[in-house]
Amino acid sequence: MGDTELDKLTPEAADDSDLEENRSRKASFDYTDDLVGGIIKFEVSPTDLSEFMKNRGKESITALEEKFGDINGLVRKLKSSSQRGLMNINANLEARQNVFGVNFIPPKPAKTFLQLVFEALEDTILRILIVAAIVSLVLGMVIESVETGWIEGVAILVAVAVVSLVTAVNDWQKEKQFRQLQGKIDQEQTVDVIRGGNVVKIPSTDLVVGDLCNIQYGDLVPADGIIIQASDLKVDESSLTGESDIVKKTFEKDIGLLSGTHVMEGSGKFIVTAVGPNSQSGVIMMLLGAGKKPDQANGETEATENTELMQDVDLADGKEENAEEEEKKEQSILQNKLTRLAVSIGWLGVIAAVITTIVIIIRFSVETYGIQKESWDNKHLINFLRAFIVGLTILVVAIPEGLPLAVTISLAYSVKKMLIDNNLVRHLDACETMGNATAICSDKTGTLTTNRMTVVESYIQGNHFKNIPSQDTLGLEFIDVLCQGIAINSNYSSRIEASEDGQGLPTQLGNKTECALLGFVLELGETYQHFRDSHQEKDFVKIFTFNSKRKSMSTVIKKKDGGYRLFTKGASEMVLSKCRYIIQDPSMKAEQFTESDNEALVKTAIEPMASNGLRTICIAYRDFPEDLGVPDWEDESVIVDDLTCLAIVGIEDPVRPEVPNAIKNCQSAGITVRMVTGDNVNTARSIAFKCGILKPNDDFLVIEGKEFNRRIKDENGKVRQELIDKLWPQIRVMARSSPEDKYILVKGIIDSKLNKNREIVAVTGDGTNDGPALKKADVGFAMGIQGTDVAKEASDIILTDDNFTSIVKAVMWGRNVYDSISKFIQFQLTVNLVAISIAVIGAVAVMESPLSATQLLWVNLIMDSFASLALATEQPTPDLLERKPYGRTKPLISRSMLRFIFGHGLYQLVCMIVLCFYGHILFDIEYGFGRSHGAAPTQHLTIVFNTFVLMQVFNEINARKVHGERNVFHNFMANKLFSVIVIGTLLFQILLVEFFGRAFSVTSLTIEQWMWCMFLGFTELLWGQVVVSIPKFTIPKRFRLGSKGVSLSETDQGPMGRVLWMRSLSRLQYQIRVVNAFRSNLDGQQRTKNIISPAVFNSLVAPVALTSGVDMGEDQNGDAPTV
Repeated sequence: MGDTELDKLTPEAADDSDLEENRSRKASFDYTDDLVGGIIKFEVSPTDLSEFMKNRGKESITALEEKFGDINGLVRKLKSSSQRGLMNINANLEARQNVFGVNFIPPKPAKTFLQLVFEALEDTILRILIVAAIVSLVLGMVIESVETGWIEGVAILVAVAVVSLVTAVNDWQKEKQFRQLQGKIDQEQTVDVIRGGNVVKIPSTDLVVGDLCNIQYGDLVPADGIIIQASDLKVDESSLTGESDIVKKTFEKDIGLLSGTHVMEGSGKFIVTAVGPNSQSGVIMMLLGAGKKPDQANGETEATENTELMQDVDLADGKEENAEEEEKKEQSILQNKLTRLAVSIGWLGVIAAVITTIVIIIRFSVETYGIQKESWDNKHLINFLRAFIVGLTILVVAIPEGLPLAVTISLAYSVKKMLIDNNLVRHLDACETMGNATAICSDKTGTLTTNRMTVVESYIQGNHFKNIPSQDTLGLEFIDVLCQGIAINSNYSSRIEASEDGQGLPTQLGNKTECALLGFVLELGETYQHFRDSHQEKDFVKIFTFNSKRKSMSTVIKKKDGGYRLFTKGASEMVLSKCRYIIQDPSMKAEQFTESDNEALVKTAIEPMASNGLRTICIAYRDFPEDLGVPDWEDESVIVDDLTCLAIVGIEDPVRPEVPNAIKNCQSAGITVRMVTGDNVNTARSIAFKCGILKPNDDFLVIEGKEFNRRIKDENGKVRQELIDKLWPQIRVMARSSPEDKYILVKGIIDSKLNKNREIVAVTGDGTNDGPALKKADVGFAMGIQGTDVAKEASDIILTDDNFTSIVKAVMWGRNVYDSISKFIQFQLTVNLVAISIAVIGAVAVMESPLSATQLLWVNLIMDSFASLALATEQPTPDLLERKPYGRTKPLISRSMLRFIFGHGLYQLVCMIVLCFYGHILFDIEYGFGRSHGAAPTQHLTIVFNTFVLMQVFNEINARKVHGERNVFHNFMANKLFSVIVIGTLLFQILLVEFFGRAFSVTSLTIEQWMWCMFLGFTELLWGQVVVSIPKFTIPKRFRLGSKGVSLSETDQGPMGRVLWMRSLSRLQYQIRVVNAFRSNLDGQQRTKNIISPAVFNSLVAPVALTSGVDMGEDQNGDAPTV
């Protein structure tokens, strides 16, 4: 598009075409939608727009000229306005959605409950059990009798159905939880649009083609579009195109914006041309199966078009796909350890099942055919089938499919509860990883401080004011220039509004630093909106937006009397270094400002303010006379120089009252807290002392980013790990840091080999350039209030309140997840040990298992599903912060857990053996073994089964404590679900024994027998006190298990490994599918929005292991002169 055509976009261009060539351009065409018969007649189709948006760079400008003439033509065909946006809103939105689609990609429909049941029945061993039960049913009815032969087969089928139903209910509840999380996140990303001339904030899903949108630094572009206005607008399109270079959007080079790309600098406006499945990232998401594309109004199918669009999208030569393939195999510390443990237990289960089956068959064959000399009878088939079924049920009990179920339940429960504690978890493994954190690198502003900023000191006209100076003192002319510089040189979305009740503190909306300065304007007796009304954003000549390199923001306006004026505000040292003059009296006479004056001002004003914990901001300006012509506004080094200092203000951002105690808790928990900020070193040091990061007489290091960089690089300018290792253990505060400094520090700590266990590092960030550090960290925290969309996308957890205390809560939940799994493991292994042992002993001694197949299935239900719910949903307690992090190599089964498993297992086994072989004598009842098939159940084996179950119920209470605590009832009522499950299990056991006798091979017991069973179960609590009295050091350390992991892929190397893991893995795979179905919520903006990048979407469709990224310090919303 040539300059002549561009000039047509702005009526002002004729007055000064040279100026308009260099200023941010805007289309001024204004079109009010017309309705024909109540229906809008658009002059362009979705296909035309999709074809148009395939063009990049100058090709997009050429395509615009060929298809629409110019931007005015495009806006006209879209029936929109480049000034006022959409008109006739009510009639507009539905018509546009019908024609062009919605900015929404529907998620895959939720599975029905029936589907979940069938998926639970996909378990191979359960299917074998079903077949065996049917065979038992048929043989029993044919060979024995119709009246009783069906009971055992039907009982097994019912037990399998109950197990499947409970599994389906658990999965349905988890799916419902993730749906609820999705609903919460759906409304997270909002966008400013202009409709009817008014700026309104709407969810990005409500965008329609033709909308006029505002975008600025840190935003994710919510839809495809064409720029209408651009002020130093630079976009990172690497997530979509694979190009790593930042693309500057201008009318001369590139006018297209793509959804899911990141605004790295500047601001602007654009007209939406494609939404949802029709956008470039939407096309990719649809091809990857994100959802089914809604039918277009014209009935056209878009498959061919989408394929063509896909061919035009370069996904960085498949690098992202390769990265995702690697991600599929990643596992967190806990999942890795659990995998090895589950494989070991599974092998024992297979061996026990095979031994039991073979022994029963051999014993029966020897006694029947060898000793009793009987000939073959078809009835003998029942005995062989029963041996096979007992072996299968032992395998069902032994293979720990409850482990992945417990992990999933614990994580799903923690995610839901952490949301209440202001932690929005995007990556599930971040829950557990946070429990192992050993270091936290935190921002200052808004995280450690309240982020409610107020100007409390100022240096103006040579005077250091400790309160707000009066207008008489400063002079009206000076105040006018100062307030103009503050009001205009800020984001117009930053404002101050009265509190809702009219009595509380005013509400600060937008950037808090700018709000503090706007509050200063109000305190001076002026109204900032007056200055903004007289200088609209569209009239700005040039804007140098804030970034981590500039540490300042500058705006150029045209003066009414001719010429131009530049306003600058930013970090005091940075701006003062560019000042050559200073205003020292109300007459506005500028005096020379030399280097020595600069040094003196730093010592007399800036350092005292900073030492009091104040952030110092310098406000300056520069005039460009009209007779010197139009400067080259792109030459920033020349334009933002030779400034005149107006004022230096000190902004107070008080430390959050709860932060010192939270940091103290972190330190007692073995976590080192470091502050990484863009603020002045004196300000940072003062805040660090107030927070407790630094204490008097500490020899820890407070360092500036430049000094840190100098000390970690060798003579060739390369960063050396050994040099970082000399610094990072002592660093507690890094001031004036850049995003690169933060990334290097985080990477250096993670890569360090100084300690035996690798450091687990958590990082907070809120700026666009914090992405690398957030991704590199083991856990990245983004600020939910002040954080940019880019930072949120790079994070693992979003702090919805920007509060450091919420990070401490995340640590507690992370450790709680680890403990919950440990509790379940020690409970499950105890049951495994006893159940397998008693089955094998019974098979060897009396040729049958004391526990029948249906009984073992009931035990399996208690042990897996119910115990998972009970033990994996414990609430975290402050006690979790009183011990050091576990570490990556700490064994999963500690010596305390081994003491629990073998102590309780041995006690239960002794009780079971005594009851099996002497119970009939002790209770004076009929002996239960050696009876013919189909005989009525006996009280003997009923007591054995009943006692075994009740022991597990009471031992479940013991399992609540995993570190050897004596008081197992501490906070017992805090987990109501645990109480409900324990009481519910007892009630079900009573019903099962008294009313379902034949189905479970039991018979009714007397009150006395029930009391003895209950007493033997209760003795588990008493025996638990004996067990915890045994010193754990009596168990050698080498006996601990789970210090090393194994990848899931290793279990697939041989056929036996596949058979072994079949049951547990099938359950785990379903849990993964549940999480994957909604990982769009937790991994890079929700799937229901088409604003996410393909790189993020790829992570949604990749399978995940359920338990398994630079603080600008001066970013826009945080720790530096944010401007």
